[in-house]
Amino acid sequence: MNKVVAGPAEAVRDISDGATLLLGGFGLCGIPENCIASLVKKGVKNLTCVSNNAGVDDFGIGLLLQQKQVKKMISSYVGE
Repeated sequence: MNKVVAGPAEAVRDISDGATLLLGGFGLCGIPENCIASLVKKGVKNLTCVSNNAGVDDFGIGLLLQQKQVKKMISSYVGE
């Protein structure tokens, strides 16, 4: 398995419906925003997202939540 990918679309290529994602960052800093955008575009659904926060409207995991792609959210903080 090659660990180097050409871009975010390739990085999320093998993520399918029902996957569990561990999303890094602290608050809105250092989040994988380009990978999240690629997941929105790909349209995967029923995701379980594990992160320290749930993002905000129009940014971060909030984009996946707006599109109803997240089935379950596990977070230590919700309330930006």
